Amino acid sequence: MSQGKSRTLDRIDLTILDTLQKEGRISNVELAKRVNLSASPCLDRVKRLESEGFIESYGATLNAAKLRYGMSAFIQVTLDRTTADVFNNFRDEVVKIKEVAECHMIAGGFDYLLKLRFENMDAYRQVLGIIVELPAVAQTHTYVVMEHVKRDSGVPID
Repeated sequence: MSQGKSRTLDRIDLTILDTLQKEGRISNVELAKRVNLSASPCLDRVKRLESEGFIESYGATLNAAKLRYGMSAFIQVTLDRTTADVFNNFRDEVVKIKEVAECHMIAGGFDYLLKLRFENMDAYRQVLGIIVELPAVAQTHTYVVMEHVKRDSGVPID
């Protein structure tokens, strides 16, 4: 059920999602207490939310600076033409670049917005050299992040 129409979630499902998004390592017993269910029905709900695609994955938030990826930048990429094969070729190549944390196709004045993570300006210069050589790249504009004001804290749960 991860594609197409989704069922309506009740208050308990929403609380489970909100709690797991904030505390992915919470035990099922503790989660069940928080949503006022016994452990078994709580686990059944979590498994259903997983199988229906509401929960995509679990993970840890890592300290990028300690792992030598403390700097970040956004790069606007404009392609020299916009055909399906050019989009496909660009996508196939950009996903191979480890410093590209995110890549979004954009509607508007350029084609893609990339989020990069890197150690320093020398590392940035190297990855930029790779990006400008990707198929059909005509132009790039870079915006180096000076301060992270707000980071992605997940999907708002009503």
